[in-house]
Amino acid sequence: MSPTAPDTAPSGHIPGTRRPLAPAATGPRVLPGLRLAAPALGAYLAVRLTGLLFLALWAHRRHHGIWPMLATQWDANWYLGVADHGYARELGTAYDSNNLAFFPLYPLLVKGVAVLTPGSRASTGLGIAVVASLVAAWGVFAVGERLHGRRTGILLTTLWAALPVGLVQWMGYTESLFTAFTAWTLYAVLGRRWVWAGAGAALAGLTRPTGIAVAAAVVVAALLSLRRGFSWRALSGALLAPLGWCAYVGWVGLRLGRWDGYFAVQRLWHNELDGGRETLRRLRELLGQDSTPELFLIMVTVTLLASAVLFALSVWDRQPLPLLVFTGVVLAIVLASGGVYFPRARFLLPAFPLLLPLALHLSRASRRRRLLVLTAAVAGSAYWGAYMLLVWPSAP
Repeated sequence: MSPTAPDTAPSGHIPGTRRPLAPAATGPRVLPGLRLAAPALGAYLAVRLTGLLFLALWAHRRHHGIWPMLATQWDANWYLGVADHGYARELGTAYDSNNLAFFPLYPLLVKGVAVLTPGSRASTGLGIAVVASLVAAWGVFAVGERLHGRRTGILLTTLWAALPVGLVQWMGYTESLFTAFTAWTLYAVLGRRWVWAGAGAALAGLTRPTGIAVAAAVVVAALLSLRRGFSWRALSGALLAPLGWCAYVGWVGLRLGRWDGYFAVQRLWHNELDGGRETLRRLRELLGQDSTPELFLIMVTVTLLASAVLFALSVWDRQPLPLLVFTGVVLAIVLASGGVYFPRARFLLPAFPLLLPLALHLSRASRRRRLLVLTAAVAGSAYWGAYMLLVWPSAP
């Protein structure tokens, strides 16, 4: 999703920005934009290929094939099940077994694209995730470059690629597709392309439950922009943004014959909001009670704490309001969840604006310091990605 024309007049600015963000010039911009983003995309591919090579070498030593781990395990298997057999028609009583918890856009894409491509649906799903990750990396760069220049955009993309659970970007999961919609939606908001932003948010809302955070960012920014003058495009964007999420949640309710059908499904997956009680309990257990905590859970804990600190720094840096709304809502959902603890680092993977304070700091640091930090991040990402699939016994 790369919009080509502004949806509003050039006047005004996005609340939370330090200066007005003028819309980009009209006309075709894909090829110039791609040339501008080429170093960032090259860095992204280098990071992810490094992680894939490390995984392949470790898997070879353990006599494992990497394709099944990337394309068919855990959530990937659930999405393939939806693509193959559709959704459940009843709520049931069994825990962790109702596939209505999984949003529909990715499995629908897998089913549709698989008709046009050779190979299995699992291969198609993995291919969609990889392509979507490149679109996402481009969008991450575009946001960083628009706000703080090309160097920051490249660093932001590299840091996003090198997250500890970055390998998920090249698995049969929805994180890459969701981040692609999120990044380009936020880019559209920064350029006041309200209809594009609303459409992107609606697609994000059909991809993951946290699509509601993207919708919130669009709605808040669009409605606040109306204070400077009424715009049908801004109002249309605000109305479009939550439609995807609301449509799926409403459809699940109709399918199960109860207004809270989707939330009942989530309860069967232990995914109720509890205000953060479970998060605090796990933090106390891992940091103050368990003498032999799982290494993977320590990484998840560090990721959660670092994300909270980075959000505070984002507020301090006066990031544009749409970015703060998106990351704030995602972080609140993850921290306030009473559900399983171990996938929470993955749930935060699309919240790339949290990395902006670090990218800005590195853009001003010496070349030697940047190299040291990025090398450590890439090495850590390669290790954690392989550990996540080859040692950690549960889902990423």
